[in-house]
Amino acid sequence: MEKLHLLFVFSFSWLASHLNMWLRTGIGNSFLLLVTEMLIAGISLLAFLVILCFFLGYMERKVAAFMEIRLGPNRVGPKGSLQIVADTVKLLFKEGLTPDGSDKFLFNLAPFVVVVTSMLAIAPLAFARDFQLWDVNIGIFYVTSISSMAVIGILMAGWSSSNKYSLIGAMRSGAQIVSYELSIGLSLISIVILSGSLRLSDIIQSQANGWWIFKGHIPVLISFIIFIIASTAEINRAPFDLTEAEQELTGGFHTEYAGMKFAMFLLSEYINLFIVSAIAATIFLGGWMPFHIGNLTGFNHAMDYIPSSLWFFGKTFFIIFIIMWFRWTFPRLRIDQLLNLEWKYLLPISMGNTLLVSAMAVFGWYL
Repeated sequence: MEKLHLLFVFSFSWLASHLNMWLRTGIGNSFLLLVTEMLIAGISLLAFLVILCFFLGYMERKVAAFMEIRLGPNRVGPKGSLQIVADTVKLLFKEGLTPDGSDKFLFNLAPFVVVVTSMLAIAPLAFARDFQLWDVNIGIFYVTSISSMAVIGILMAGWSSSNKYSLIGAMRSGAQIVSYELSIGLSLISIVILSGSLRLSDIIQSQANGWWIFKGHIPVLISFIIFIIASTAEINRAPFDLTEAEQELTGGFHTEYAGMKFAMFLLSEYINLFIVSAIAATIFLGGWMPFHIGNLTGFNHAMDYIPSSLWFFGKTFFIIFIIMWFRWTFPRLRIDQLLNLEWKYLLPISMGNTLLVSAMAVFGWYL
């Protein structure tokens, strides 16, 4: 029985140690060894993100079709599974034009800034037990700081395009992201207060006897709901997609982009969708931690048989489905409605909820 229970303990640390030992035998220099390991990690991450974005693009269309009672992609490949590949090939061969009068340097730099900032935010995420690129001790602070830098690339794109619609879209994005970051930060602070750490691995370990969304009672549930709403606005997803708003701005900040530069904005959107969903799964739903109920040893051991990576991705894609569901359920807000929602409702509720969570932590009113 103990050996079966060790399935939960199974981690990817053996893979890292074996790879490190194999590289040490072939590379004697410690600096070259470090550079090689970082290159392997970087290339692996890029490959993972490309495959992930292909899957999310396909999932987006299938979820949309499901909501609207239609089939979705069903021609290119089995059940339309290669449609996203065909779209990528089309974008690869499309000419990327640079408008006259634009700031060519910033115009070409903006897509890279948006994608790089999105990729950097993935570093502290724990995809499985002992499978993490960087277990930094300020993980929550790092993710929120890096993700907020994406607005710089969006402002670059809007201003450098020499297009009034692009500029309006970029300005909307700046106001939207700066506003909703406050509610996101306060939602995350509630879990930091209860767990007593900013490190993501510590927050996951604090949920070994139950996920925070259950043992944190109603205040943590409120934080979770606010985080999902504010994160949807943060990544410019419908019904908060006023930065693009095709009916008003013909595409917003990326109106003038085509080809692979446009594809990079799409890539960053899907990466950000995955990041906010993974953060929600990690902070509120235990990340890779199995579902445990108190001292129910038999039930907890049964849950431990499921690999930790399946727990993480299952929770993450559940959140992704909810955010995609929003797009096909709610109409787009006006810019005044969007800002009113944050400053008049979400932010005051978040501030009051943070005080309530602080009282819970002081008096131990949680499981």
